[in-house]
Amino acid sequence: MSFIGIQALISIVSHIFFILVSFWALKALMIEKWIKKNHIGQAKLIYLFLSITIGYTVSSFVIEFILMSRNLIFLF
Repeated sequence: MSFIGIQALISIVSHIFFILVSFWALKALMIEKWIKKNHIGQAKLIYLFLSITIGYTVSSFVIEFILMSRNLIFLF
């Protein structure tokens, strides 16, 4: 496998992992108080979109941090 293929696989796994973690963490919030009655489908969609947004952002940060720290060897 080439480096680009391995990096793509790690990115996909990382994104999915952090999206699932953020979905799990969002369940701790009491968002039900902010949702109107009989809008359960829309509330689930908000949970999904927030999970994707937070998970993708955290995953991108972690991947970028790892890549930048690997490039620190070129400083010396």
